[in-house]
Amino acid sequence: MIKISEIEDTQKLLEVINQAILDKKGENVVNMDLQAIENHITKYFVICTANSVIHANTLADYIRYQTRGTLKERPWKEEGFENSEWILMDYVDVVVHIFLPEAREFYKLEQLWADAETKSIENK
Repeated sequence: MIKISEIEDTQKLLEVINQAILDKKGENVVNMDLQAIENHITKYFVICTANSVIHANTLADYIRYQTRGTLKERPWKEEGFENSEWILMDYVDVVVHIFLPEAREFYKLEQLWADAETKSIENK
């Protein structure tokens, strides 16, 4: 049985990550809810585009800073900082994908996981 606090914690983590991306001008932010997919690997993907390597690293640094400062959460695993075309930050229930435009177009995660419920995130 899933506890309400776990659901609320995941939603709060999503909110903090989304806002961190928007604060640092991440583009085309999408949340994908994978929970209805059989054998899903996580609950949510957060996908965004950075316009340069420096921007991608800034987004990742700020997400880490905000999640640690606000929620005392740290990524379980991080990958992709070597070339920063695709940075992955795994928070277990939420996995963040920061892409450069060419990499996002090449890998097409939204199409690979097309069965997921998708929501575009924009500044309010």
